Amino acid sequence: MLNLLRKNNIVAGILAIIRVYIGYEFLHAGIGKLTSGGFDASGFLKGAIASSTGEHPAVQGWWAAFLENIALPNADLFSFLVQWGEVLVGIALILGLLTNFATLMGMVMNFSFLFSGTVSTNGQMILLAFFVLVAGANAGKFGVDRYAMPYVRKFMGTKRNNKTDTAHA
Repeated sequence: MLNLLRKNNIVAGILAIIRVYIGYEFLHAGIGKLTSGGFDASGFLKGAIASSTGEHPAVQGWWAAFLENIALPNADLFSFLVQWGEVLVGIALILGLLTNFATLMGMVMNFSFLFSGTVSTNGQMILLAFFVLVAGANAGKFGVDRYAMPYVRKFMGTKRNNKTDTAHA
């Protein structure tokens, strides 16, 4: 099964469709926040913190503590990160550029929304993203990764070799 996900051209096409769908969802959400005229995550953060109390809390206490002590005091930074993170992940996934990294960052955002008590399409997007992530390079085969990844590998290999050479010198 893993070999099918990572090597098959038909699966690469299906993964490209899934990748573009997830990318569109992120891009659409991010552009909506950017053009709405002042997206502010503080209301969302306060709602998530409030959902951490009561008999059946929707938000775990450890996550609420993170939101209350780190995210809420830095709501402007988190608002910026959410808006631009969604836009950049969306563009990268649509283009198939740095697909694995973009997918991972999208999953981090979706898990953050889930941890904050928002269900929506986040679970579905995480499930689809899981297949994209497990497929590795095959998910970006029909995208910019096909051309960009050889340069990235060459650059990373050169850096790694330089570190190895200097360590032995």
